[in-house]
Amino acid sequence: MTETSSLAIILAAGKGTRMKSALPKVLHKLAGAPMIAHVLSAAEAAAIGKLALVVGPGMDDVAQAAITLNPKLQVFVQPEQQGTADAVKAARSAVEDFKGHVLILYGDTPLLRPETLNAVEAELAAGADLVVIGFEAENPTGYGRLLLDDRGRLIAIREEKDASDEERALTLCNSGIMGFRSGKSLLGLLGRIGKNNAKGEFYLTDAVALAAGDKLETRIVLSSGAEVLGVNSRAELAEAETAMQQRLRARAMAGGATMIAPETVFLSHDTKIGKDVLIEPNVFIGEGVTIADGAVIKAFSHLDGASIGEGATVGPFARLRPGADLARNVHVGNFVEIKKAEIAEGAKVNHLTYIGDASIGARANIGAGTITCNYDGFGKYRTEIGAGAFIGSNSSLVAPVRIGEGAYIGSGSVITKDVEPDALALTRAPQEERKGWAKRMRDERGKHAKDRGNKGT
Repeated sequence: MTETSSLAIILAAGKGTRMKSALPKVLHKLAGAPMIAHVLSAAEAAAIGKLALVVGPGMDDVAQAAITLNPKLQVFVQPEQQGTADAVKAARSAVEDFKGHVLILYGDTPLLRPETLNAVEAELAAGADLVVIGFEAENPTGYGRLLLDDRGRLIAIREEKDASDEERALTLCNSGIMGFRSGKSLLGLLGRIGKNNAKGEFYLTDAVALAAGDKLETRIVLSSGAEVLGVNSRAELAEAETAMQQRLRARAMAGGATMIAPETVFLSHDTKIGKDVLIEPNVFIGEGVTIADGAVIKAFSHLDGASIGEGATVGPFARLRPGADLARNVHVGNFVEIKKAEIAEGAKVNHLTYIGDASIGARANIGAGTITCNYDGFGKYRTEIGAGAFIGSNSSLVAPVRIGEGAYIGSGSVITKDVEPDALALTRAPQEERKGWAKRMRDERGKHAKDRGNKGT
């Protein structure tokens, strides 16, 4: 099978009214990426070389999002929603004269795996004219049923509203995803589909009965119900998120990572985790995060757009924002926030600290309560801290400012000027001591309290 031997038409014209959202259904996110992105990814991973998307009128945001993900994608508009067969007809120009396999996918089935698409392709390559992905359902209510003849051959798909009581009792259900031997065979069947059904729509599923009547070879590829779950509501989106997270966690652990409580760890579609990584409970990992071998992510940490080096330790209760770049053996501790900052090898930022728009040199130590004051209400400015520098606790570094290598910043300082290498810098008011003041204060306040009590106040 060559990369250009197949075409996938992704149907995404549905309005998704049950989502109760201004955002088109297929742009709702799953593991950090729009549902349509997951479908495109599965098609690309299955080496489907040509992709087409069918949207409804005014769905420019869906089209643009898909084109951003795959610039080679062709977009077609279905003028009126008259059923799935009508939607496929909207992409007719992509199908005409296409001699390879044609697969019909849906933008709201984000859990579909490339392995299942490859199985459809394999059946078509082995001689099938039409292939349907089906699944067994404990509760088939709402799904179309796959009808078989006495020899187990697929002969029709019956939508539930059009099904008899006997057909509704069947548990072999239709996912909606289908494959056709060629563009010519698909168009030949499409042209004969009518709308004599309960909804008065052109059902693509009617192609099965037409193909069986023509003595064409129709086959079924079985998948799990979870894999072909169509997301039509917020509840189903949450169900799909649960399934996706289980898949991502399993992949990470199979790759050599340890999760103490996997069900409490949330990953993104593009999370990269190395070997011998330990992730403690209640960790959230957003998009664009890379965790190198041997790193430890402690409990209740939140990571977005961050790179974590080999053997680094993060957390507990740490927040890494986009642009946080931690080198080998860096320590980032509890209640530390890092944004757009490079932390060099062996540096430590262990307690109650904010580091933003900064670079910290190797083996530098950042004391508790340190803040890089990077924003003046108009612009962002950088702080540079040299290798081996020591920043005392409760220091404020007002950017732009540079702390030289090996420099020492006294605790409680507000640093507004560059500090030379190996220098001590501190800004601290003189300490004042008033002997006996505390005892006199307590005695005086105690006397006032006693007087108020005697007066009944």
